[in-house]
Formats: sequence, structure tokens, C-alpha cells
Amino acid sequence: MDETWWRLMKKGASKRWWVWSIAREDAVSYRLLASRSADAARTVLGDYTGVAICDGYKEYDVLAREREGSDLILAHCWAHVRRKFVEAEPHYPEASEILDRIGQLYAIEAEAKRASPEERLARLAALRAKQSKPVLDEIRTWLITQRALPRSALGKAIAYTRGLWPGLVRFLNDPKRPLDTNGVERALRGVAVGRKNHYGSRSERGTRVAALFYSLIESAKLCGVEPRAYLREATLRTVRNPGTVTLARDLKSLES
Repeated sequence: MDETWWRLMKKGASKRWWVWSIAREDAVSYRLLASRSADAARTVLGDYTGVAICDGYKEYDVLAREREGSDLILAHCWAHVRRKFVEAEPHYPEASEILDRIGQLYAIEAEAKRASPEERLARLAALRAKQSKPVLDEIRTWLITQRALPRSALGKAIAYTRGLWPGLVRFLNDPKRPLDTNGVERALRGVAVGRKNHYGSRSERGTRVAALFYSLIESAKLCGVEPRAYLREATLRTVRNPGTVTLARDLKSLES
């Protein structure tokens, strides 16, 4: 899961809202909420149990601690870790050591993709146990032994990585868990383009309509369905069978 900002152009309301997104390989859902708080994260996740892959934003950790023992488990994103060391590298060349090792983790993932779809998960599990685990051990040793000023770019990158370490290694336990949140970040690209093109929503109700249609259209793309054809078919079925698809009510509201 991930979030990005959204503009609400309503007088008297906070102008910066947030698009919260939850994605998996074949579906994505969006919620537009007024804050980026733990309460908002709680609203989005509801009573979900399982693994949530996220960045190091503190409110996710707050929610996980609140629900300790409820089977909400956080796994963390290696792409965000990599970005921290990329920022540090121009001034701290030693950061390249970690970047090389992170690159090895991604190379191992790419190796598994060469297997057939039926064999891919088993192949990935084997590769992670045999090759990724030693790379992680090397990274952890480097993080422990490296010395850097706490407020330096390198010091902050090291602290960020060490603080998230339990979540960063959870991908080893399940080959279905990706290394990063790149999937949900790709799902947020349409939102980023949308806010540049039409600036945001003019009302709170507009945020709900936007979330609905982003969820439908982006999920259709993930499933290999042409979005326009999907929306047209969903609308026609709703007209023929009133009440069977909630989309009809939202379309009627849009017309009014």
C-alpha cells in the first residue's frame, strides 16, 4: 500500500487530501481521505489480516503496533531503501557497496522470472533461500559495522534501513511477497497524471467518484481488460438489471 496527495478545491476545506491505494497483481483500490494519519490508514485497511507491504511511513507502524497479535504484518520496501543510498552516494562513495548488494537481490528475482509460470514460485523460493539470504546477511553486517554521522545522508540511510530490518527480510518467508511497493506506485501514476491535468476534485463527493473510477479503470488494466469497454458493458448490464451493479447509481449521480 502507498499514498499520494490530492487537491480538493472546496471553499473552507483542507486543500490537500490523500489518495490511499492498496494493490495486488490483479486489483487495486483507492480511497481519498482528508489526512495521512493513522486513523486514515485504519479506515483503509479496516480489519484486514495478512501482510501489508509498505514504505517506512510511521503511521503504518503505529497501526501494526495497535493491532499486535491480530495477524497484521508489515513487510517493507527495498526500493525505498535503495533511494536513500542513491541520495547518499554522491557524497559517500561507500554507499555503492549497499547499492551493489541491493542490485544482487533484484538480479536474483529476475532469475526466477525465467522459469515457467508453473515453476516460478518454487524457483523463487529456492533462489531466495540459497542466494538472497547470504546477500541479506552481508547487508546487515555492513549496516552494523559502518560508521556515519547520524544526520548525514549516509547516516540517515543506515538508520532507515536498520529500523525497518524485520520487515525488509520478510520476503524470504513467502515467494508471493515482492521486494518492493513498485506495483502500487505504478498504480498511482494515473492519479499523479490526473491531478496535473484536472487539478483534483471540486467537492468531497467528487473525491468518492474519483476513487471509484480510478479503482475500476486501473483494476481493469491489471486484468488485461480494456477499461472503456468494461465501463460500457457494466453500464449496459446495470440498465438491463437495475440494482445489480452499484456503478449505475454513481453514473446517474454524475449526470445530475
